[in-house]
Amino acid sequence: MVGIGRLRIGRIAGIDVALHGSFPPFLLLLALVDGLGGGWRKAAITVLSLLVLFTLVLLHELGHSLVAQRLGVGIRSITLMPLGGIALMDALPRRPRDEMLIALAGPAVNLALAAPVLLAFALAAG
Repeated sequence: MVGIGRLRIGRIAGIDVALHGSFPPFLLLLALVDGLGGGWRKAAITVLSLLVLFTLVLLHELGHSLVAQRLGVGIRSITLMPLGGIALMDALPRRPRDEMLIALAGPAVNLALAAPVLLAFALAAG
């Protein structure tokens, strides 16, 4: 069976970061749909918004991955897909406490990023 594959986009903290093969066509399709419906400017805003969103997804996955590495669990790669991301671990953590810390690290990154963003919105609103 032939898979869609992955496009390696870099390496962070020893972890390969890749886009799932469906990700670039997904971005192009959304840009095309928005471009036909609202012009190139709307398409550019959509693509830029998605790139920002998936940067946040990458940071979320890095949260899981860096905590896992610190606890001795190897991380093979992070793959970003149209529906989110996944960090591929070499093995499961041995202790339930470690598994919980790894699981909570991603959402902790989201919360840490949300605070300054919400503050900026509040300040901009007046």
